[in-house]
Amino acid sequence: MKKTVNTRHNKGQGGGRYAAFAILVLILLAVGGYYFFSSPRKATLPPDPTKVEKTVQPSVPVYKDATLPDKTEPVKPPPADYPAEPVVRPQQKTPTEIEKNVGSGKLAIIIDDMGASISEARALADIGVPLTFSIIPGLRSYREVAAYAASKGIETMIHIPMQSKGWPATRLENNGLLVSMSDDDISERLKGFMRDIPNAAGANNHMGSEFTEHADIMKSVLAELKGKKLFFVDSVTSPQTTGQKVAQELGMRSARRNVFLDNEQNSSYILGQLDQAVRLARKNGSAIAICHPHPMTIKTLAGALPGLEKQGIKFVPASALVR
Repeated sequence: MKKTVNTRHNKGQGGGRYAAFAILVLILLAVGGYYFFSSPRKATLPPDPTKVEKTVQPSVPVYKDATLPDKTEPVKPPPADYPAEPVVRPQQKTPTEIEKNVGSGKLAIIIDDMGASISEARALADIGVPLTFSIIPGLRSYREVAAYAASKGIETMIHIPMQSKGWPATRLENNGLLVSMSDDDISERLKGFMRDIPNAAGANNHMGSEFTEHADIMKSVLAELKGKKLFFVDSVTSPQTTGQKVAQELGMRSARRNVFLDNEQNSSYILGQLDQAVRLARKNGSAIAICHPHPMTIKTLAGALPGLEKQGIKFVPASALVR
């Protein structure tokens, strides 16, 4: 008897296997699609503002008072007594603008406070115009500066330290003259100054807003200078100074300062003061200016003085303008 094959049952088993396989594939595709499409999209969602981390900025140097550190070389302040008279701020000038004011005139520039540095003396000498060095006896290099000036034919003066109104709060050199000193003490101290700077042609006061107001003690000072045939230039550190008045009474050669050049340490100010001195020299025939060996002063004078000389200003030592 021939065996009958149940094809429906076989077909049913084969179809079941295919269906199970298809379902498995669909499940795998679904799982894979979920991870494929869901994970990357998370990175593109906008960040939650409540969970954003703060950005840490790189540290930068912070300077005190929000200012950059000053790399300029410090400069010495002007003496406490300067100026005795109100400073009229001049219009700022350049060397070229000063040179436009043509006309002749004699100008003596006295450099006060010399004696601290030989390099200052050399830099001033290199400007190439006549200047007068007023040296404070006792400063670190005063002997060397005096000898250097003598070797270069530069006129020197004794810059006599005198008591100011601010003393003793305002510093005064140990060899300074005080109003309480006797005539003998003043005479002895001045003789020492003249021995220290033997080639000095004259003298002027360093500070002295208190001392120069006392005619009696100024007479003691000026009589000593006259005895050695030195002239005196009154620096005018007090409106009530008696310096030139007493000098004239004694019949000694004397003069007074007209302009301070560098009460402020910037080039525009110094040039403006220099312009004022030049105008006075052209108007009156001569003028005396005083300044100090600050780096900015030296630099400004070096740039301006040679041009002024070409424009008719004759630079002369202080001795040429005393009467």
